[in-house]
Amino acid sequence: MGKFKPHDGEIARLVIERLPEFDCHCHILPGLDDGAKTLEDSLYLAGRLFTYGYKRVVCTSHSSFLYRNIPETVVPACERLQEELQKNGIPLSLTPSLEYRLIPETWPEHRRRGLLPWEGNHILIELPIRQREQMGEINPVEEIRSLVREGYQPVLAHPERYLWASQKDYEDLFEAGAAFQRNLGSVEGLYGDAPAERAKTILRWGLYTFLGTDTHDKRYTDFFDWLLGIPQGVDNEKED
Repeated sequence: MGKFKPHDGEIARLVIERLPEFDCHCHILPGLDDGAKTLEDSLYLAGRLFTYGYKRVVCTSHSSFLYRNIPETVVPACERLQEELQKNGIPLSLTPSLEYRLIPETWPEHRRRGLLPWEGNHILIELPIRQREQMGEINPVEEIRSLVREGYQPVLAHPERYLWASQKDYEDLFEAGAAFQRNLGSVEGLYGDAPAERAKTILRWGLYTFLGTDTHDKRYTDFFDWLLGIPQGVDNEKED
């Protein structure tokens, strides 16, 4: 996420025309994970998302080995941030949820406690980025099938980043009922060459349903500013 190559604006036009108004994946709640650290960070990131055209955001704080978030932590944090957005004239609507990593340290407990879906029944699922073995005895295909049987719609976060996954893994996950969510910027190299090539391949297969920003901090929004051709410091008008 260093310096970005210049482009002539055509990329920006094509990208911004296809952006949804709904971001199903971001980490802007302050102090809960490796995303926003302070309220000031959260307000800045929320303001940038609004500038890009987003109107609704699902706050998907990590539930992982390092960040043991549960509904009781993210719901009040989301409510507090929503109040601060209103005070600061940022008309972004927030929904609390979690990004559930399928690992034995946290996932079985979430299944016992109950899940926190968005849009009625959607659950954002993350698999390990580098090592499938981190899932232990958890079978992601069976977990997705189980969620579907219970009426949930599992959404697989950024499958282009799972460097261990084969084409058959993707096919099995999709056929089990997972919707695929691509990260904004993945095709353009935000996460490196290998995830970019995987994202292009999954796009060719036609497996993506959702586009999320996965915003964590200013490094992401600096990249999005470049990608969308928006000079830094330029904002949409806030509400009075």
